[in-house]
Parts: sequence; structure tokens; C-alpha cells
Amino acid sequence: MDAVLAEKLAQERRARLAAERLLEQKKRELFAANQKLALHARALSEQIVQQRHGLQQALTEAASLKGENSRVRGDLQRAESVAMIAQRRLWDALETIRDGFAVYDGDLRLVVANRAYLSFFHGEVAITAGVTYDAVLKIVAKHEMVDMAGRDPLDWHHEMIARIRREHIEPIVLRTRNGHHIKLIDRWGEDGDLVCLAQDITHIIEREQELEEARNKAEAANRAKSAFLANMSHEIRTPMNGVVGMAELLGETELNEEQQLYVETIRSSGEALLTIINDVLDYSKIEAERLKLYPEVFDLERCLHEIMVLLQPSAKDKGVKLLVDYDLFLPTRFIADPGRMRQILTNLLGNAVKFTHTGHVLARVVGFERDAEHYELHVTVEDTGIGISPDNLDHVFGEFNQVEATSNRRFEGTGLGLAITRQLVHLMGGSVWVDSQLGEGSCFGFRVTLPRAEPVAPLDRPTPPVTLRAALVVDDLLVNRVILERQLQTYGLDVTLCRSGTEALKVLDEGTRFDLVLTDHHMPDLDGLELTRRLRAMGHDTPILLLTSDSAALDAAQGNCDLFGCLEKPVLRSDLFRMLQKLSLPTEPKPAEPAPPPPPPALPPQKRQMRILAAEDNRTNQLVFGKMVKDFDIELRFAANGLEAVEEWRRFQPDLIFMDISMPEMDGREATQTIRLHEQDKGTRVPICALTAHAMEGDSESIFAAGLDFYLTKPLRKASIVERILAHQPADARPALPEGQES
Repeated sequence: MDAVLAEKLAQERRARLAAERLLEQKKRELFAANQKLALHARALSEQIVQQRHGLQQALTEAASLKGENSRVRGDLQRAESVAMIAQRRLWDALETIRDGFAVYDGDLRLVVANRAYLSFFHGEVAITAGVTYDAVLKIVAKHEMVDMAGRDPLDWHHEMIARIRREHIEPIVLRTRNGHHIKLIDRWGEDGDLVCLAQDITHIIEREQELEEARNKAEAANRAKSAFLANMSHEIRTPMNGVVGMAELLGETELNEEQQLYVETIRSSGEALLTIINDVLDYSKIEAERLKLYPEVFDLERCLHEIMVLLQPSAKDKGVKLLVDYDLFLPTRFIADPGRMRQILTNLLGNAVKFTHTGHVLARVVGFERDAEHYELHVTVEDTGIGISPDNLDHVFGEFNQVEATSNRRFEGTGLGLAITRQLVHLMGGSVWVDSQLGEGSCFGFRVTLPRAEPVAPLDRPTPPVTLRAALVVDDLLVNRVILERQLQTYGLDVTLCRSGTEALKVLDEGTRFDLVLTDHHMPDLDGLELTRRLRAMGHDTPILLLTSDSAALDAAQGNCDLFGCLEKPVLRSDLFRMLQKLSLPTEPKPAEPAPPPPPPALPPQKRQMRILAAEDNRTNQLVFGKMVKDFDIELRFAANGLEAVEEWRRFQPDLIFMDISMPEMDGREATQTIRLHEQDKGTRVPICALTAHAMEGDSESIFAAGLDFYLTKPLRKASIVERILAHQPADARPALPEGQES
């Protein structure tokens, strides 16, 4: 019993312990659940707080957006109002312009068009929004609203459709049936719209037609003027041939001093008239853009000196010095039209001499190398003449202009020289300028870029060196002394300058030794020849070079044993260099007596005379030509027209023909063509030289095209006739010119 009780107590104790453990476990689970519940409650509380905050913020933003929406709505309404005003203004502007304006959408349906665009179709059909571009073209073609230039309306329609399908649409001009010209300018917009502009350019077309008619009239007038000038040139040159030619022949006869003066006056007046004619013709050719340049190799320095020599007599009469300062480091040979370059330099230098009463005229040439083959040259002509006022500087290069003033109204001329000079320089790609002060002189200049020309033939042996060390230059003009000093210093000489013969004697008396003395001929106190005599009388044996611009004095001084030599002014650099070389050479021994000449050869068989035919209808010109060749050993015949020239050619068989171009019955061109045609059967060709009084551009081309070989412009010069005769003298004929005449 006790055991049972004890067992039951034990079971009850175990059950109680199990219940306590279970209770403890449940307490722990409840605590854990309470913790989770507390965490969830805290999270839920935080979430509720956040949601409350978000709701509050949302409510605040909603209120703000409501106000913003009101402002945006107000701004939008105002923007729409402004846009409508701008659109209305734009449309009013488009309606105001006279040009038609339209816009088609991407499907080429009309969106909008102004009244000017729609008015084109008024009276035919009403064009409204939505109509296609294709339909518009069909309406135009069907009603023949534009001139289709004879094309089928369907073809025209296809061409116009193909035109607007291009990415870049070219403008086109259509002529309406009422005579208006409409220019269509179409362009694709960025959104695919086609923007069309139709401009009425009728007034522009009419203006262009008026301008075209005016241009045609001007060209016709210019052609008439050129023809008039050519005809006047011929009509004036023909009698001038008799005047100048006879004056030249008369000058070769025995005349007293007064008669010689008359002859020279006739000749110089004739030459002056020819100069005026040539100026007018040159300007006419330049104005008509018919003047051409013929570049060839020429020597610029020699050209300058030759012009100075020609101007020397007129300068000498006024006591004006002519000087040339050519840059020693520049080449002298270039490629350009020598005739036109000479004309430019002659115009500038001639003007300077004409307007200078005292002092000097200086031509200065400087430049630099642009590349291996070209030089940029700056040529200036400075004078101490009357000068030009600032108000007249802009007009000196104008046509027919001469500066009007009491100081220069006595000077003659056409006023074309400087205008022609400017045009010629511009034709060469250069520019001209002028600087001047009234009463103090002028400086005219031009700038051109020219190709350098290599020497024709290289030197086949070394050039003898210049061994001189000191030189004395005596000249009363400072500019001339400076130029000579620069030239001599280039060759390594120390130069002493004196402005008078008295000053030079003083320098030599002080014992200074020189290898060379260069003295000007004409000086105020002591001229060059007198200085030479005094130096020789004082025992000085220094070589003396006389520099002179007087050709008569030059010839007389050549035989002066007190002088080593003479150089003509302006002094050519090459002539001075050769003289210095000659002075540097050792004295050569006296040559041995020459061997007796061999016996003269046997006389050749007798030859015939050269046969010359001259075709000339003017009796005076026949007389002039005959007198010019009267001393020649030739057989000369005349023909009075082209027909006679052809007959004489058949009978006479001349060696040379001088053919006048303008003759009655048959002119010189036709006669030459007839002779050339007959020569084809014979296999011969006689040289034919044209004689023409025409001098316009294109005359030479027509002359050569007719079969003539050369041409001479009237008035004829004896030297030109001699040159032609010498060039065509046959081998089986006697010399046509007497001995000594060829020079």
C-alpha cells in the first residue's frame, strides 16, 4: 500500500514537474510572442507616422500644384494670345507683300496661301486648303495659264512634278499668258512641308532687256567708234606718209640753215601728229579690251638709257639733268612686252621732262626676288618740276586730263599718256601711283612682277677682274655723284666725291692718289675738258673718263689724247664695268706690223639688179617711195591697183613686193590671195610686205591671213624699207644698197 502510494506520489511529482516545465516553456513562448508583437507594434506605429507625414506632404504638394496649375493655365492662355497676335501679324505681313506665298504639307496638300498666291488662279478656278499640288499643276496646264514653250501640257506637268521631288529644288521662271514673268522658289521644310514663293519679276526682266538693249547699242557705238578711228587713222596716215616721207627726203638734200629748220619743223610736227593719233588709237583699243601684250626678252636698263638719250636734246635745251639709278643687284633682262614697257617709261619720263624747267629727272629702279624666276620691280620717275596740287592728284591718270593751271597751260598733249600708262600697267598685273607737292616736283611710279630672263649665251671665259682701288668723281649734281658712288663701290673702289672742278684740283693738290677720275662734261665753274687740261698740265697722269650727254662733244672727245675714254650719260652700268675692266688690264705691247694683204680675188661674174614691185594707188606715196630708194641698185616698178599688181607680178617676176592694202578695183589682200593661188601651180613664193595706214587691233591678223608675210605702217620710214630689202635680197642679184648705206 505504501509502495503504491509512494508510486502515485512519485507519478504526481513527475506530472507536476512536467507541468511546471511546460508552464515555463509557455511563459517563454509568450514572452517571445510579446516581444514580436511589440516590434510589430513599433513598426506599425512608425509606418503610421510616415504615412501621416506623407499624407501631409501630399496634401501640401496638392495645394501647391493646384496653384501652379492655375499659373500655368494663365501663362498658357497668355502665350496662346501672343501666338495668335504674332500669327495674325505674320499673316498680315504675308498678305501685304506682292509675292505669292503658300505652304503644302508632307502629302503635298495646300495648308495655307496668301491672296497674292490665290489671285493667280482668280477667274479660272477657286483654290482652297486641302487641294493637292498635283491638282494645282493640272489646273495651270489645262487652262494654259503659263507659256509652255510649245511642250505638251502633260509633259510640262510631269516635268514640274519631277522638279519638286528633288531634294534641292532649283528656281524656275514661268511666263504667264498676260506677259508677266513669275519666279518660283520652292524649299522643303524641316517637318516635310513644302514652302512655295512666287515672285513677279516682270520689272526685273524688262530692266534686264533695257540694259541688254543699252549694252548692244553701246557695243554698236563702240564698234562704230573703232571703225571711225580706224578709217580716220587710214585717212590721216596716208597724206602724213607724203608729209613725213618728203620731209625726211628733203632733209637729206643740201639746205641752208633756215631751210633745214623748216624741214625739221615739218618733220617734228608730223611726228607729233602721229603720236597723238597713236595715243587715241591705243586708248580706244584698251577701252575695247582689244589690246594684247606680246612678251619677249628685253633689257630694262638699256631701254631706260635709250629713252634718256632720245629725251636728252629737249632736256639739254632747258638745262635739265637726266639720271638713271638702277639697282646694282637687280638683273637687267626680263620678259615683258618691250614696246609697251618702252611706251610706259617714255610717257612717264617724257612728262617729267616736259614739266621740269630746272633741276633733274631721275629714273630709279629697285626690286626684290619674289621667287626663283620672278622679280617685283618698283620703277619711279622723280623730277624737280612744277608739281601737282593735292586737289588734282586723283585726276592725273584720268582720260583727256591735264592739270589746269596758269603754270602749265602752255604744255601740249592729248592728256591720254598717263591714262594709257595706268591701263597698260594694270594689263601687266601691276599698279601705279603718284606723289607730288605743288612747286616742288613729282614722283610717278609703277609696280610690276616680271619673269627674269637668263642670258642669251653664257660667257665662254672668265671675266677680267676690276683691280682699281680708288676713284675721284667730279659732278655738280649730288644725285649723279651718289649714283656713280654706288656703282663704283660695288666694284670695290673707294670713292671721293667733288662737286666742282676747283674742289677736285684741291683734293689732288693735297697728294691724294687715285686710279681713275670720272668728270662730268658741263659744270658751272670748270668743265670736264678744262679740268682735264689742267690736270695734265700739273703732271697728273691718272686715267680720266669724261661723262657727257652731248653727242657732238662725245664724238669730238673720242680723239682727245688726254682722256682715257668717254661715256655717254646716263651711264650704262655694263659700259662702266667694261671700262673699269679695260683700265685694270696690263698695258699690251705694241702689235707687230700686219702682213701685206693678199691680192684681190678675181671679180665675180656680173649679177642682175634686184627686182622690186610696189603696188600703191596714191601718186604722192609712189613719189615718196621712189625717192626713198632712188639711190638703190634695184629695178623698181609701180602698180596703181591690185589688178595691175597681179599682171606686173606675172610679167616682172619681182624678188620682193610692197603691197598697199587699200586700193581701188582690187585691194592688197585680194591681190595677194590671187598671187598665192597662182604660186601653188608654180611652186614658188615671193615675199610680200603690206603697206597699210590702218593701225587697229586685228588688222595684222587679217593681213597675215590673206597671205602677206610682213607689214609696214604708214608713214613709211626709209630704215624700215631698207631692212625689208636687205632681208630678201636674192643671191644672184647685186647688192641693192650702195656701200655704207646699210648702216
